[in-house]
Amino acid sequence: MEKLTIKTPPDVLSFIGHTLGFWPKESLVCITLNENSVGATLRIDLPRQPGQELPYARTVAHYLTSDTTATSLLFAVYTSEPTQPGQPRPHAGTIAALTGVLAEQGITIRDGLFVGDDTFSPYDAEPGHELALPVSDTQTSALNAEFIYRGSAIQPTDEITLPTTRHETAKAMAVEQHMESIRNQQDREAVRNGRKLWADMLDSTSFPSDDDCHALVAHLQFPGIRDRLIADIPGLDEPMQDILFAQTEAAPKWSRIEWAQQLLLHAYTRTSPEHAAPVLTTIGYINWWEGRGSKAHQFLQLALDTDPAYRLARLSDQMVGSGLVAGWNMNKDTAYKSLRFD
Repeated sequence: MEKLTIKTPPDVLSFIGHTLGFWPKESLVCITLNENSVGATLRIDLPRQPGQELPYARTVAHYLTSDTTATSLLFAVYTSEPTQPGQPRPHAGTIAALTGVLAEQGITIRDGLFVGDDTFSPYDAEPGHELALPVSDTQTSALNAEFIYRGSAIQPTDEITLPTTRHETAKAMAVEQHMESIRNQQDREAVRNGRKLWADMLDSTSFPSDDDCHALVAHLQFPGIRDRLIADIPGLDEPMQDILFAQTEAAPKWSRIEWAQQLLLHAYTRTSPEHAAPVLTTIGYINWWEGRGSKAHQFLQLALDTDPAYRLARLSDQMVGSGLVAGWNMNKDTAYKSLRFD
């Protein structure tokens, strides 16, 4: 695929929006650079309490230095907090702390943007109307047009809206019937049948029948089968534990992982709340693999809403909340990325 080029500040904001999939709010976004090539993109909530600037900066630096090729970065502060003439920019202490911590790692900050509700401007410039450009300029940037041409879109927020599901009683009964059939099988046979069903779905180019969706949801109710099916998603022939924690040297098949997420969302609409937790947890796990921590957290919370005692969702959410980064995202050759940029 032909590389795309970032040339202007509106291009930078378009790149951030399309890369994240949504317009950030009260966020710090950093883009690592190696010479003139784009590396990793990090979004993290801005600190809410004063006095946390240095610990916050160290946390951000820890994430950014996962890109071992990074030599510099761009950043953007998204906030509704107003600027005052003659006063430091909001979160100036955070940016100062981050500058110092990154300098210790040999990484320089090349440039920064301050993004308000309606306008944006250089972060280190004196706030003033003559320096501010309308955020709407991003809509007419060349990079934004190219993204849209390639089928990308920026959502207003990162809040997840799940598809609706109806006829829950009938769907629950259909899943229970498949579960009863699975219980009557030998363990190896049940795992083998579940993997065959899932593999056929992943290899297909169309959505499965409702009955196959019910069967998939039923297999996901059994932890031993569920973990094996999750490990089958990336299409790697490596130890299951290494795959689950994204610790393989080989890159996963990201297009297969994206298709798996679509299949699981489709299956979610064919199930009921009492059987939804494993489906939503698996989708959350996929988002963690892709480096989308906030999305992963939301899906895992939705899983816990349907079953507060669902252990995998709770443990996975603790893992995401601790800041653990999926191993694949520590290497630019294996990390999730949809497009190439300069």
